Amino acid sequence: MTRKLHEFADLYRRRGPWCVAYIDASAGNVDSLEAAEVRPVDVRRALAKQGAPPEDQEAAETAVLPAEGVPSPASRYLLVQQGTVALNELLPGELVLPERVSVDPIPDLLPLLKHRPEELPYIVAEVSREDAEIRLLFVGREESSVEDVKGEKEDITKLPAGGWSQDKFQRQTEQVWRRNADQVAEQIDRVVDSSGARLIVLAGDVRARGLVRDQLAEAHKPLVSMIDSHMPESRTGRRAFEDKVQERIALLWAAEQEQIMDRLAQQQGQANPESVTGFGGVLTALQQAQVELMILNDTALAGHHLLALGAEPWVASAPEHSLGAEVLGQVPAPAALVRAASLTDASLLLVPDGVLPRGVDAAALLRWPTGPEAPGS
Repeated sequence: MTRKLHEFADLYRRRGPWCVAYIDASAGNVDSLEAAEVRPVDVRRALAKQGAPPEDQEAAETAVLPAEGVPSPASRYLLVQQGTVALNELLPGELVLPERVSVDPIPDLLPLLKHRPEELPYIVAEVSREDAEIRLLFVGREESSVEDVKGEKEDITKLPAGGWSQDKFQRQTEQVWRRNADQVAEQIDRVVDSSGARLIVLAGDVRARGLVRDQLAEAHKPLVSMIDSHMPESRTGRRAFEDKVQERIALLWAAEQEQIMDRLAQQQGQANPESVTGFGGVLTALQQAQVELMILNDTALAGHHLLALGAEPWVASAPEHSLGAEVLGQVPAPAALVRAASLTDASLLLVPDGVLPRGVDAAALLRWPTGPEAPGS
């Protein structure tokens, strides 16, 4: 569940102040409906107390008006600057960090990134021997795209049972199934190539699933995971089916995280490792734009602070380490590190307690080794 951060780089370069609201957006019962009604006023008052410009207060109050048709629980992440809403995301699920309304020198995107550690594209295809429904979805998004594939039909019941005629027709029918499976596999291949999907979930008829899997491009076959059922029509059945899909996604993420941690472990003890561990080492590597992937336990760093800078090296622990760049302000360390990672085109992996070695709150895989062989040393 590594997250590329380059999409936020332009936003991070813009000047503040920034108004951030990370709040509960649920409206599923009487209590939450009442809270939703007063929430816009509460947000505006909180921003006013912190000296937010009036235009930002107004924009934030309007942006957090209750949304209709949003299933509970839900959270909202709002980012406002110079009277303009830069981000306003309704996020499925409960709050993953404490609720906050603040005025900050830089955007703190950590709440959004914890809800959406990676907008992983994946495919769920329900297949039969005649047709298929192919859905492209993204983790953390509600919307999806759907494509239907209609194949040929062959009715074996029209011939009498037994004999050479039925054997011939059975072979013809199986050829039709294979041609249909070819069409479905070709469409899935196209969707994978265009979207970068990293998981293909096949459900539906057991024979059709096997035929489709066999006809996929060789590079795409390892992405396949089978679910031994059709898409249920009942709400309870659909929820159980979706749980099975989420299990496949969790397994994919776990395997990727294991690969990253294995790579990190392999670098330990090397003369010039392509990795660093520890808060200070990661900070130094980010200042040198050396980080390829930052691994961060944000909970362990919650009490630490850093200086956000208006130019390279983007982050520092003290003014004397700013290399002449303007100091924008002191901010929570996770927010400063994530911003520096984005501005130096690094990726991010957020991990809970117990993943990094004991006593280590941050680590990084590097673009070039540490030590005397590093460029420019």
